[in-house]
Amino acid sequence: MKNFFSPNLGNSGRLIRGLIAVGFFIGSWFAFGVSTWLGIVLAASGGFVLFEALRSWCAFRACGIKTRF
Repeated sequence: MKNFFSPNLGNSGRLIRGLIAVGFFIGSWFAFGVSTWLGIVLAASGGFVLFEALRSWCAFRACGIKTRF
């Protein structure tokens, strides 16, 4: 399991995931006015993407899927 969570992102991938996380959090703030569940899903997604950015880890890459950044 330790190899699964080993860092596999560079600085550009971390930056892009960080920006995506910010977008999810902003979207969740607006979505809470429309639907509570939608806001929760977007906030949880933002939390996971933020975890990926801070850990330098990509779930897709860990599963063997090639990504661009």
